[in-house]
Formats: sequence, C-alpha cells, structure tokens
Amino acid sequence: MEQTAKLCTIYVGHAVETLAAFIIGLAVVKVMCHYTLTLFSKKGSFSKEAIRVQFGSSVAVSLEMLLGADVLATAVAPGWDAIGKLAAIAVIRTALNYFLGKELNHMPATPENYQ
Repeated sequence: MEQTAKLCTIYVGHAVETLAAFIIGLAVVKVMCHYTLTLFSKKGSFSKEAIRVQFGSSVAVSLEMLLGADVLATAVAPGWDAIGKLAAIAVIRTALNYFLGKELNHMPATPENYQ
C-alpha cells in the first residue's frame, strides 16, 4: 500500500509539472500571437499592458502548480536534504509569485482589452 501511494504521488507530481509547463508554453504562444496582431493591426486589438497581465497571470498559476509538485515530490522521501531544498524552492517561488502579484495589481484593469 505504501509503495502504491509513493508511486501515485510521483505520477501526480510529474503530471502537475507537465501541466504547468504546458500552461507557460501556451501563454508564450498566446502572447506572441497577440503581440504580433497588435504590431500589424492598425487599430491595436490588444494593449501591451493587457498582454503582460495575461502572461503574468499564467506564470503565477504555473509557479503555484510547480510549488505543489515539489511538495508532492518531497512527500515521497522526506530526508533533511530534500526538505531543505523544498524550503529554498518554496521561498524563491513564493517570493517570485508575491512580486509578480504586486506588479499585476498595479496594472490598469481595462476589460475591453482582454479577449
């Protein structure tokens, strides 16, 4: 039973990491498409701030998911070395997410620019 729980935890952690990478990749493609449309469109369908907010939101969600995946990975073999690495990763990702959130909150909210 314990082995099944460990295996399940590892698979779920890898799935969450893959999903987070997919979200970031999809966000990059979306940003490139919107930015290209903005450059070549005369009316400018998206503002640069709206593009940044959309991308920043995707990165914030991905950071939270990656932190959750790290917690799952550490739950399998909680040695002191793994716990120390998790603590360092958690501090770095939480700080990144905090400052990203602060920057996103200072962006002007114009719903007509979001599609």
